[in-house]
Amino acid sequence: MRIAIKLAKKGEGKVNPNPLVGAVIVKKGEIISKGYHRGYGQLHAERDALNRCIEDPNGATMYVTLEPCCHHGKNPPCTDAIIESGIKKVVVGSNDPNPLVMGRGFEILKEKGIDVVNNFLKDECDELNDVFFHFIKNKTPYVVMKYAMTIDGKIATSSGKSKWITNEKSRYNVHLDRNKYSAIMVGIGTVMKDDPMLDCRIDGGRNPIRIICDSHLRISENSKIVKTAKRNRTIIVTKCRENKKIEILKKKGCEILLDNSIEKKIDLNWLMNALGSMEIDSILLEGGSQLNWSALNSGIVNKVQAYISPKIFAGENSPTPISGAGILEPSESIKLVNVRIRNFDEDFLIEGEMKKCLQE
Repeated sequence: MRIAIKLAKKGEGKVNPNPLVGAVIVKKGEIISKGYHRGYGQLHAERDALNRCIEDPNGATMYVTLEPCCHHGKNPPCTDAIIESGIKKVVVGSNDPNPLVMGRGFEILKEKGIDVVNNFLKDECDELNDVFFHFIKNKTPYVVMKYAMTIDGKIATSSGKSKWITNEKSRYNVHLDRNKYSAIMVGIGTVMKDDPMLDCRIDGGRNPIRIICDSHLRISENSKIVKTAKRNRTIIVTKCRENKKIEILKKKGCEILLDNSIEKKIDLNWLMNALGSMEIDSILLEGGSQLNWSALNSGIVNKVQAYISPKIFAGENSPTPISGAGILEPSESIKLVNVRIRNFDEDFLIEGEMKKCLQE
């Protein structure tokens, strides 16, 4: 199963909004095939593995990280392929929360006399698909709020300079996540200050969809983001109805999402529903302190990643990762659960899920 988990991870950045799935087929104690879901619309892991068998799988055992599908989508049911192959036992990690599956895959296999073992290495398999599980149930993107700060909690010096707080290994891990998640979202302040590309800079990586929250449509036509909008999908979310500016941006390749709510700022809950309807299943939020607070306050954040570097910037005017109105009482603090810590040489990454996610 752990081999299947490693295989599933090879699909990162290629399968969204489908799940990451790996499969291994074993016969007489020997692995006779390995497969995984290689890309959206391509064969599911079970069929991929069956197609790669080096001998007849009749009587073999299949290890698969997610419950086999039993409905017609872009591919026919994997349960059909398993039954036709003659496989006698299927060991599964995660249950599929898709309403079209939800245990029915297990039932179909059992009805055909196949031995089914489920919840095997469940936690490790579930961890593969936090994005898919959230999206299939909520139809809104899974949002990861990421920021980098010094050990004294600063994201820039008092002069506003921030390159670089973290080391190369930490920054490389960020680019792995830019490949993993479907989109990256920032506020207009970040665009005006840094003129970023918001791309993925790893070999074979996929550039995320760029989402810019720009209430008053202040983005420059000469910004790197606008100049590359025809190459990298770019969505600008605004409340501004300045038709001339909108048409210019559209001609340069930008998509415009108009927020008609009465709120002064972008309604982030409305935005998540709009992006979900576009099949955007996940967002890496790399916003400034104001957007970060708005995202937390609106309840759209599912996970927080804080990269911490052992440096000190000091300065009472040096910016911090999250500003806004903030919390009045310590007892009202926003809590993270399932926290884990990783290190990249001297840097540390602390990440945890929002407590509310446990009720989803």
